[in-house]
Amino acid sequence: MTKLLEWLSGATVACGLWVAMLTSNLPLFKQSHEIILFLPVICLFLFGLYAATVILYRVFTFNTCKSAAIELQQQIKEAKKDLQSKGVTLSRATSS
Repeated sequence: MTKLLEWLSGATVACGLWVAMLTSNLPLFKQSHEIILFLPVICLFLFGLYAATVILYRVFTFNTCKSAAIELQQQIKEAKKDLQSKGVTLSRATSS
């Protein structure tokens, strides 16, 4: 099952449950009709809060690999030397 089908299945079940609660005649659902009415908006807000939290957590705990950075800088130097040996002139771009 693809991710799209998983999300669509979950959304269909959630929408079905929401409509069932909204149109139900049970006293439990009649007492909290206003909350049930705004339940999709509340869920959307909570999902956005969760997504922002996960993104911030992963940004703050992102690992920096010092050996890979040193290797990349060395490869850049080698590429510059190779290009200069082939007659390409490299200049530094300055920002104004």
